Amino acid sequence: MTWVNLEGRAFWMLFVAAFLAVAVWESYQARRELTTPAERRWSRHGLLFAISSIAQAFLFRVSPVALAMAVEASSFGLLNRPWIPFALRCLIAVLVLDLSHYVTHRAFHSISWLWRVHEVHHSDPDYDVSTAARFHPLEVILTQGCNLGLVMLLAPPAVAVFIAEMMGVVVNIIVHANVSLPGRADRFIRAVFVTPNMHRIHHSVELAEQSANFGQAFCWWDRLFGTYLHDAAAGEQALSTGIRCRQGEDTLSLRHLLGAPFQAQRR
Repeated sequence: MTWVNLEGRAFWMLFVAAFLAVAVWESYQARRELTTPAERRWSRHGLLFAISSIAQAFLFRVSPVALAMAVEASSFGLLNRPWIPFALRCLIAVLVLDLSHYVTHRAFHSISWLWRVHEVHHSDPDYDVSTAARFHPLEVILTQGCNLGLVMLLAPPAVAVFIAEMMGVVVNIIVHANVSLPGRADRFIRAVFVTPNMHRIHHSVELAEQSANFGQAFCWWDRLFGTYLHDAAAGEQALSTGIRCRQGEDTLSLRHLLGAPFQAQRR
């Protein structure tokens, strides 16, 4: 079985397993009570996720792993050189692919029209595992386009792209969990990976805190580029998430989820 054949199956298995595991975790150790019933949030965010997945599959017709296998013999690739040890090529590929997510995430916050698209994700007044699926189809398409372009440039080993993709799925779900890790565990994990406590600060209603903690999987990019924030100004317990001008149950309507990028910007 090739990595391409395994990719789709592994994605959905990991997505469902991680989502359900975090959902159970939240049900026992929820950080705060949701303002909207979980079943309504899940249904709306699930519908948005389905639309985004269909749009992405229709537009690109190729996955990152399949593309990596297609360009492995490219004469322009940067990571398909036989003189570079295979393990080193894999390590570099995983790191660079994760760095690209950090860069694109910052771009979505820095460029006005990209922020309008990304605002859909941040306009969730609550914060739980389903927020991991709350991305506008345009953001999913743009992010995947950048990812595919980078794979074409690097021509990395398919296994490295597979690892990066699966790691991204799991970490994205975990960091949006409505839970708080104990201080010692949080500090230990933050030495390498982004944690729910860390990423929740990025979803703060405070604009300055939204401009911090952009990392997807590895937290050292924020430390390296000066965007790391250890604590929210209001403290862990008092931290409020969302966007002040985008509060209320209407933020869960399909009209808002799909139409927000085309409305007047209210940041």
